[in-house]
Amino acid sequence: MGQALYRKYRSKSLQEIIGQEHITDTLTKALVQGRISHAYLFSGPRGVGKTSIARILAHEINGIPYTDDSMHLDIIEIDAASNRRIDEIRELRDKVYIAPTSGKYKVYIIDEVHMLTREAFNALLKTLEEPPAHAVFILATTEAHKLPDTIISRTQHYTFKPVDQQKVIDHLRVIAVAENITIDDEALQLLAAHGEGSFRDSISLLDQARSIDTAVTAAQVRLLLGIAPQDALQALIDHLRHANSAAAILSALTDLYAQGLQAAAIASQIAYLLRSSLTGAKPLLPSRQALPLMKQLIEVPASHNPERLLEIVLLESTLYNEPTPTESSTTLSVPVSKIQQDTKLSQPSAVVPAATKIASPKPISNSGDIQLEKSAAPSPVIKAAVKEQKPEKHQLIQKPVAVEPVTTKTPKNVVALDATSWPAVLNAIKQEYNTLYGVLRMATPIFKDDGVELQFKFAFHQKRLSEVKNKQIIAEYIRRTTGSDVQVECTFIKNQSGAAVAQPGDKFAKAPALETISNIFGGGEVLDK
Repeated sequence: MGQALYRKYRSKSLQEIIGQEHITDTLTKALVQGRISHAYLFSGPRGVGKTSIARILAHEINGIPYTDDSMHLDIIEIDAASNRRIDEIRELRDKVYIAPTSGKYKVYIIDEVHMLTREAFNALLKTLEEPPAHAVFILATTEAHKLPDTIISRTQHYTFKPVDQQKVIDHLRVIAVAENITIDDEALQLLAAHGEGSFRDSISLLDQARSIDTAVTAAQVRLLLGIAPQDALQALIDHLRHANSAAAILSALTDLYAQGLQAAAIASQIAYLLRSSLTGAKPLLPSRQALPLMKQLIEVPASHNPERLLEIVLLESTLYNEPTPTESSTTLSVPVSKIQQDTKLSQPSAVVPAATKIASPKPISNSGDIQLEKSAAPSPVIKAAVKEQKPEKHQLIQKPVAVEPVTTKTPKNVVALDATSWPAVLNAIKQEYNTLYGVLRMATPIFKDDGVELQFKFAFHQKRLSEVKNKQIIAEYIRRTTGSDVQVECTFIKNQSGAAVAQPGDKFAKAPALETISNIFGGGEVLDK
């Protein structure tokens, strides 16, 4: 049986260690000066040389030559993952006082020391605090934050860092030449990048790649690692930037899935490309679109259904390129209560939708006139409400008078739920539930006397909004915006071409905003129930 490359090419001296010069130089000088500590702590990511340096240091302390197969009675290695109980540490504590057999020091290497139990740490603490003169402890861990501070404070702590990618590439090239492995530079770069700064992981990947063919190419390494082709990812990001149809995005993802690529890997690669491009002169996506997308892509690997979540995340991202139905550059969002308070209106005959965007009104002047900012003209709905609610001069209260308290209740059906008020409902939902808003925008609303029917082209959109909690949220925001208590119904409607069916004479179905969405998502794949 052949020996694994990462074991065959493990460093045998401190001078052979690559990428941790800040540690090896310090330890070398300490050995020359004879300054040996009773306890060392090596922490850092996996595969960067912690165990190798611990073994080399143990042999150097005792003046013993180190080889990978060498074993010495005075160098004891303990795996804390399988010897984590207090009984094993008590046994160690009892034996530590036994003098070394042939070496000057008895060295204990405890790997993955963070796995010890609290009781075991307490048992080890006294020995670390007052060890015998012939005992040296070398603790190694990938999670130093899990160690008690009392343990860390009694050691010399050395923090390892991920190895620079170029150093990994150079080292892999040396090993490839020694092993007669033909591999191109791009393939080496992919192996080093996938190793994420770990020598052991990168060398193991090289060992795996040499079994593919006599000459290893970048395309073969991508297939081995499950990495999507760069041009395919670029095309997918282009679809997001130009807000292409849902069919184009879903088709691109389907092609990647057919190549055996996993959604988690695709999400990670897209996030990596977006992050890298943000530091350049020409980002792949605008920051307002890239940052929310990167945040959502992080959640894909942990999802129980990463494929569907990745599709939804990418489809939602295209909405950032579309203006909202009520978007205006010169208006402010003012709630109804604020309008009524500032204008001192009593018993209004009409209620303005809560999320309708208007200019902030000025207070009533002495003449009783209501003045609005000239920079932003109010909508016809606001004009009508203000006109009806404007008090006469003789109605203004000039001095305090006794009045009877009036109990006000939330008015019902004061604003009709129709194509005029629907954009305000959408905008109100967007403020708190952006994901729900993204799916709701794809619906064609059919307004009825007792509620609204939301028609969808795609079954999975209809299924998602049919969930009780989502329908309750929509109904609640309709009530807040219009004062109407309505029933929300979600349906999946299609004709022969797969497009949603709108009722004749439905003004909202002809709205420009809906036509824009239809251009983005129309003609796409239809999923049957």
